[in-house]
Amino acid sequence: MRNSTVSKQTGLTMVELMVALAIGSFLMIGAIQIYNQSRQAFVINESIARVQETAQFAMDTLEADLRMASNWGRTSRPLAIEGSSIAGAANPLNLPAPTKCGESWALDLLMAVDGDNNKYILPCPALGGAGAQANSDILTVRRATVSPVAPLDGQMQIQTTRIQGQMFTDGIVPSTFSAADSTTHRLIINTYYVAADSDLIPGTPALRRKSLRAGATGPVIIDEEVAPGVENLQVQFGIDVNADNTVDRYVNPGDPIYDRDGASFIPGARVMTARIWLVVRGITLELGIQDTSDYEPGDVDLGVPDDNFRRMMISKTILLRNARI
Repeated sequence: MRNSTVSKQTGLTMVELMVALAIGSFLMIGAIQIYNQSRQAFVINESIARVQETAQFAMDTLEADLRMASNWGRTSRPLAIEGSSIAGAANPLNLPAPTKCGESWALDLLMAVDGDNNKYILPCPALGGAGAQANSDILTVRRATVSPVAPLDGQMQIQTTRIQGQMFTDGIVPSTFSAADSTTHRLIINTYYVAADSDLIPGTPALRRKSLRAGATGPVIIDEEVAPGVENLQVQFGIDVNADNTVDRYVNPGDPIYDRDGASFIPGARVMTARIWLVVRGITLELGIQDTSDYEPGDVDLGVPDDNFRRMMISKTILLRNARI
């Protein structure tokens, strides 16, 4: 009888299979944990970057405006510009200036920078049903464009030489100025404030501004959103009280010592610098974050939010280039 050859097949035993599954499971768990940690780090970094980006954009916008405050084209002397508000005459040339933010809002060139401390009191209301953010300053900056522009009907403009100027809105350069020694510049006025509710991202506070623009029948005021996420704006002005081109003290916006029409005005007092604080928060809640910081920008204590929004506070002191004598 022939012996039959039986071929033997080898494979994994149950023990080896279980060991392989266990090792594979540990490797998979490790890979998933690394992925989750990387994703969480990306989300956190993205959130931090967004808040920092908003803060930097808002500060850059304010800084660009403030640095050029009191620039009126070829001159930086507001008293030499005919049509500017003076004591007892809010509109000396009877220009068709918008008045909904106040009779002299568009014409008070003597106040190149101004504001109100921890309140919004302009007669033109803050945008939105929620109004202005509580305990936040407002900041008004007045200046003209650096580069000359073409005369335009319906826009508030200034014709200036090295020693004098005149405001006009009809697009016709005043006859007392020649094209050889004068230039036309658009008047820029912006009032910055924090609205309690954003147009772009409802439920989020936002930095907004009232701005002077050209209109079909004359200059108008528009309200535009600058940066959603800005929660608080604080301002202090550095004042030179003895005409030596150095800051002698810092005061809150609206302080009477730099207001020429105020009873406590110090003759010669000029705003030299502006110190700005911004508190900026994220636009979405973040699980795992509890903001327990006490924010104290400027002269206000905002307390501890104790919520799940990411925040940061930045500050900067800005020199007004045209304030020096």
